[in-house]
Amino acid sequence: MGRLVGLSVLGLALALLGERFLALRNRLKASREVESADFPNCHLIKGIEAGAEDIDILPNGLAFFSVGLKFPGLHSFAPDKPGGILMMDLKEEKPRALELRISRGFNLASFNPHGISTFIDNDDTVYLFVVNHPEFKNTVEIFKFEEEENSLLHLKTIKHELLPSVNDITAVGPAHFYATNDHYFSDPFLKYLETYLSLHWSNVVYYSPNEVKVVAEGFDSANGIHISPDNKYIYVADTLAHEIHVLEKQPNMNLTQLKVLKLDTLADNLSIDPSSGDIWVGCHPNGQKLFVYDPNNPPLSEVLRIQNILSEKPTVTTVYANNGSVLQGSSVASVYDGKLLIGTLYHRALYCEL
Repeated sequence: MGRLVGLSVLGLALALLGERFLALRNRLKASREVESADFPNCHLIKGIEAGAEDIDILPNGLAFFSVGLKFPGLHSFAPDKPGGILMMDLKEEKPRALELRISRGFNLASFNPHGISTFIDNDDTVYLFVVNHPEFKNTVEIFKFEEEENSLLHLKTIKHELLPSVNDITAVGPAHFYATNDHYFSDPFLKYLETYLSLHWSNVVYYSPNEVKVVAEGFDSANGIHISPDNKYIYVADTLAHEIHVLEKQPNMNLTQLKVLKLDTLADNLSIDPSSGDIWVGCHPNGQKLFVYDPNNPPLSEVLRIQNILSEKPTVTTVYANNGSVLQGSSVASVYDGKLLIGTLYHRALYCEL
């Protein structure tokens, strides 16, 4: 009888594991392929060889790139090189990516930048917020951008128990931000287990010097986050759920869910065209190719443009797609004055004239 019970329990456990495995493949869209839809006026950006996971562009056309992200188990084309912040002036006729100097005292050797966001204060001071994973830990770094010297002055490092697995950030003040935790746990094995079991424990946190709190939860894998041009809404990409959430910002900085837009791809970072309010999304059509790297079957790239997201029927357009022959693992797409920048998780970056 004991053996029968044991076999029954084993059978149920194997069935559950099998069901979770198939569900994970579906969440990763492991069978999806795309046909390339490239722009004619594009070129790879010189100096970006190992990823530009996130991009943020100032109103004056200065674009910041977060480069060189590394994670356990994630492919890297430059595993021994620290990450950095690059800048490109999109108003130049032939813009080039230049690495910004960072002030003394900041640990450059362990710099591992992820999501980024800028904030312009009332006195025109520009702050750059950077999600950082030094030695695979989780911090948020706040820098002051010093344009005349092409440098970043490090102001503050933020660590908090409510920021265990930070992915992306959207700044709403000089020391205030919303951030996504793509996992509840910080331990790599527990992260994997959380993803495999689809626990939906991922969340969004609001941080200020006076208050830190969870303001939205229940996500499969909260990833890209951005605030609307009118500062009324927060957009969150739930990557493995193939969704973008629209959340309304309340006076106490809490978030109330307004709507969810379903997609047929894994959305990563979000950027906003300030002139139109359109959302530009760097996407992974096939997550399995992204995480199980094969140079003969490389990760795909896809960029979506979402118009009128607050309407009953938003318009979702595939603006760019590539089978990995040019760009592998697109994670962000940002526009400025007819120019499109596309970054990747660990590959190259693309500059296009629209």
